[in-house]
Amino acid sequence: MAKTIEEINEKIKLGKAVIATAEEIVGIAKEKGTACTAQEVDVVTTGTFGPMCSSGAYFNLGHTKPRIKLGGGKATLNDVQAYTGYAAADLLIGANALPDDDLCNRVYPGEFNYGGGHVIEELVAGRDVHLVASAYGTDCYPRKKLDTLINIKELNEAVLFNPRNAYQNYNVAVNASDKTIHTYMGILKPRLANANYCSAGQLSPLLNDPYFKTIGVGTRIFLGGGVGYVAWNGTQHNPTALRGDNGVPKRGAGTLAVIGDLKQMSPRWLRGISMLGYGVTLAVGIGVPIPILDEEILGYTLVGDADILAPVVDYSSTYPQREADVLAEVSYAELKSGSFVLNGKSVSVASLSSYSRAIEIATTLKQWMQQGKFLLTQPVQPLPGVDAGIAPKALNERG
Repeated sequence: MAKTIEEINEKIKLGKAVIATAEEIVGIAKEKGTACTAQEVDVVTTGTFGPMCSSGAYFNLGHTKPRIKLGGGKATLNDVQAYTGYAAADLLIGANALPDDDLCNRVYPGEFNYGGGHVIEELVAGRDVHLVASAYGTDCYPRKKLDTLINIKELNEAVLFNPRNAYQNYNVAVNASDKTIHTYMGILKPRLANANYCSAGQLSPLLNDPYFKTIGVGTRIFLGGGVGYVAWNGTQHNPTALRGDNGVPKRGAGTLAVIGDLKQMSPRWLRGISMLGYGVTLAVGIGVPIPILDEEILGYTLVGDADILAPVVDYSSTYPQREADVLAEVSYAELKSGSFVLNGKSVSVASLSSYSRAIEIATTLKQWMQQGKFLLTQPVQPLPGVDAGIAPKALNERG
C-alpha cells in the first residue's frame, strides 16, 4: 500500500517515523525484503559534501546615512569582487570570485589563496568582513564612497543561492599527457598516474532518486548545516544522459539549484577551497530526504557503489576540447577501493568529496527527523525528467 508525504509527516510529528540512511537501508532490505521494508521505512536520508563551483550568496546590507546606490557601482568584500548590479543595497558574491590583485595563473600554477568561497565561509563563521564600495551618486542616493565592516548578524538578509549543486554522477578525471596538469578535479599526474573523482556514490542524493520521483521544486533539504530548499533544476541539468539498466545515470546528469538562509548555516558545511592552478570554490554540504512512498521508490534507494558506473575522462585533451571520448567506465566500489585498472595499468584514486562527511550529513538529517525538527515537503513542481523532451547535451561541466 502506497504512503503519502502527509502521512509520513504525521508519523514524524509523533516520533513514530522509521528513518534510515542510504547506507543503512541496503542491509534492512536484505534482511526483511523490499515489500516489508517499503511498508516499515518511511524516509531514506542521503548526503554529499564536496566542492561545488556554481555556488554563491546574496545579501541586503540595509541603507547607509546618507544613502548610497551600490547598483551600477563597484564593491569588494575582503578585497574580493562582488556584484552590485541588482539594486541600491543588494550584493552578490560568487564562490569563484577573486581579488583584483590575484596573480591568477600568471605565475603558474597559481595558488588562489583566497576568494569568494572563503568570504562566504568567513561570513557564516560570524567574522567581520571588510566592505569597500563606490557609486556615481544621485539626488536620492548622494553618497559615493563606503568603507566599513559588515557582519552576518547585522545584515537584513543573507541567502545562499547555488545555481548548480549535487551533480547526479560525474567524471573520473585522468591525465594521459606527458606533463602534470592542474584542473578543477585536482592535480593530475602524467601518463595516467592517478585519478580523481568527486561524488558520494551510493549516498549521493540524486543517485538515490534517479528519475526525480520525489525531488522537485520546493523539496526541503539539509543545506550548509541549516535548512534549505530545491529552488529549480540546476544549470546543465541533463536527465537524458546515458543510463544503466538500473536507471542510474552513467554520465553527469541531473543537478539542483538550491537556496537557504545563510544565517542558519555553519562553516563546517560551507568551506572555501583553493585549487592549485585552477581557482577558488566552495565545498557545500547537502542532504536530501527520500520519502519511501512505495516499493518502486525504495528500490532506487538500494543502489550500491558496485551498481554505479562513472566515466573515465582524459582532462589533458578530451575534456578541454569538448570531445566525447570516454576511456572506460568504473564503479564507485572500485574507486573507493583506492585503485582501478585502466589499459592494463593500476591507477591510484583519490576523492575530492568526503564520504565520511556525507555519512554525517545523512545521519544528522535522520536525527532531525527522528526528533520532529524536520518535516518533508511536497514538491510544487517536478524537475525535468527523462520524459520531458530535453535534448541531450554534448558534455556536462561542473566547474
